[in-house]
Amino acid sequence: MRILLVEDDDRVASFLERGLRAEGYFIVRASDGKEGLELATEGDFNLILLDIMLPGLNGLEVCQALRIKKFDTPIIMLTAMDQSQDIVKGLKLGADDYVTKPFSYDELLARIEVVVRRSPVNQKNSNELVFEQLVFDRDSYIVTLADDEISLTVKEMAILELMMTNPGKYLSRERILSNVWGMEMDPMTNVVDVYIGKLRKKLTMPDQEESMIETKRGIGYRLIQTN
Repeated sequence: MRILLVEDDDRVASFLERGLRAEGYFIVRASDGKEGLELATEGDFNLILLDIMLPGLNGLEVCQALRIKKFDTPIIMLTAMDQSQDIVKGLKLGADDYVTKPFSYDELLARIEVVVRRSPVNQKNSNELVFEQLVFDRDSYIVTLADDEISLTVKEMAILELMMTNPGKYLSRERILSNVWGMEMDPMTNVVDVYIGKLRKKLTMPDQEESMIETKRGIGYRLIQTN
C-alpha cells in the first residue's frame, strides 16, 4: 500500500518512514505543502498522512485543494494538541481522520487500517467489501464479522452485498426485491422482512445488542456503525 507522508519535521518524518516501511507500506515523503499537493495529484496513493503546519501551503489548504479537484484519496491529518479549531476545519474540508502529536504509534497504525478499509477508493479494484469489522470476500464467498466467519444463505449474501456496496444508504424493500429476487416477485410479499430479520441477528456483535442493520419504517434498511 502506497502512503504519501507530508511532514516538514525531519525527526517525525524519519520515525514514521522507518516504522511504516517496517509494516510493509511503501512511503513517499514531501516536506512542504506545495510538493505534497503535486505528489498527491500525480501519484496513485492509498492514503495521505498530512501535517497541518507546513511551509508554503499548509495542510488545510492542501486538503481543500485535493477535495476541490475531486481527489478522494483518504487523508489523516497530523495535528498539534492545541489545534482543535484546525481539526474541526480539516474534517469539514474533507479529511477522514486525525491524530494529535505526540501520538501513539499503535494508535496511528489502527487509524490507518480503519480509514483505508472504509475508503471506497481502496475498494474499487478489490473483490473484498469492508464495512467496520464486517468483511465480505466475493471470491471465496466468505463473510466474517470481527474475524469470525458467519454462515449466510445465498439470498442473505445477495442482500448483504447490495448493502455493503451502498454503505450508509437506505435501501427500500422494492429495491432489494428487484435486485435479489427479480421483478417477478409479488411486491406485497414479506420475504424481504423475513430475510432482513435473519440477517440482523447474524450481524450483531457478540458483546453488543445493536445490530449493524438499521430499519427506518417506510424508508428501508441500511448498514450502520455500532461503535
